[in-house]
Amino acid sequence: MVHVLSSRTLIRPTDPERSRAFYGERLRLPVYREFGTGVERGTVYFLGGGFLELSGRSEAPHSAGVRLWLQVEDLAAAHAELRGAGVDIVRPPVREPWGLIEMWIADPDGIPLVLVEVPAEHPLRHRPGI
Repeated sequence: MVHVLSSRTLIRPTDPERSRAFYGERLRLPVYREFGTGVERGTVYFLGGGFLELSGRSEAPHSAGVRLWLQVEDLAAAHAELRGAGVDIVRPPVREPWGLIEMWIADPDGIPLVLVEVPAEHPLRHRPGI
């Protein structure tokens, strides 16, 4: 088995400055580190137990199969905060048939972000034997 010590999702945005403004200013993700200089510099954001790295530049749109799943503590509060920051809400919070509460937004390149709240009674909150 491969022993993974850390992980990060890499995004090559079409407009790095626009994406940095979205993730850093609108979503207010904390910066873990930055590297390089100028427009092509890289920025790595904290994502709970992982990281999101914006670096380089892509001329092609994102893959339709890519989604970012971000668990938050209070989705109603996140919804209000993001609306106040001018983030376009693709779909407001909805309790899904599988019990999670989900809200959808998209980054400037159209990458879907699924913000999720795990209710207290949901099985993901319970780990038998722990």
